[in-house]
Amino acid sequence: MAEASVTLNRQRVERAFDSMVRENRALFGVVVPTVGAVMLLASFESVLPVLLPFDSSLILIGVVAMRLPLIAGLLPLIDRKAATALILLTVYAYGIEYVGITTGVPYGQFSYDVGLEPLLFGEVPLGLPIFFIPIVANCCLLLLLLLDGRFGRTLILSSIIAVIGMDLVLDPAAVALGFWSYSGGLYHGVPVSNYLGWTVSATIAVVIFNWGFEQSAVLNRLHQCEFMLDSLTAFIIFWGAVNAYFGYLLPVGITGLFALGLVTADRVILPFDPSL
Repeated sequence: MAEASVTLNRQRVERAFDSMVRENRALFGVVVPTVGAVMLLASFESVLPVLLPFDSSLILIGVVAMRLPLIAGLLPLIDRKAATALILLTVYAYGIEYVGITTGVPYGQFSYDVGLEPLLFGEVPLGLPIFFIPIVANCCLLLLLLLDGRFGRTLILSSIIAVIGMDLVLDPAAVALGFWSYSGGLYHGVPVSNYLGWTVSATIAVVIFNWGFEQSAVLNRLHQCEFMLDSLTAFIIFWGAVNAYFGYLLPVGITGLFALGLVTADRVILPFDPSL
């Protein structure tokens, strides 16, 4: 009886969460990333009032807001195995980042500079999992849709490539904004070693995610939940805008490919209901 009551309460929470996100798709997927990009670029140009530039609390709130569609989409799928996978991804994210910062392996020597405090053990951003896990999840979800439910090696390999593609967008812009820096690199200040490291991290993370979340159930949820990839839309808008500002054409082009993927998967946020 108690278990049934807990299940019922959970379903009520999930339905309410779904409804809230669905009614605010444009806010989480378009408005928040647009405002966030403008504020961070204003921080970079030193035109914001004192205390606001690169405020870590505002950055974290904005990132969480952009992640809400993904969280709401995955929530009904989280059972014991999926929860274990998320815990493993969290531990892995902290662990590999700590090793990377303290040893330079596998990404190359780098350090965090502004805007991502507080730092765990004085080295790793406490909010790292909310940055890292959605990158992996969004790539797996998008490819699951684009491959029309074809599971196995093709899904794993294409998801790994997509994760590396997202970092090709993320890292140059983050370095330009001053979030973190490397000792040097040919790709807008990012070394090749970073992407070799991301190949390893992407492989491990994609395998863990696909192990934890039963793929047919995820695909079914994707078909039922039209907003589940809105976090990817937010990523495209935010990092695409920042890269465009700095004139980084290749990262902008890669965001265009992700946008094309969303269009192909019919996951574009519309300002109106096309059925009306």
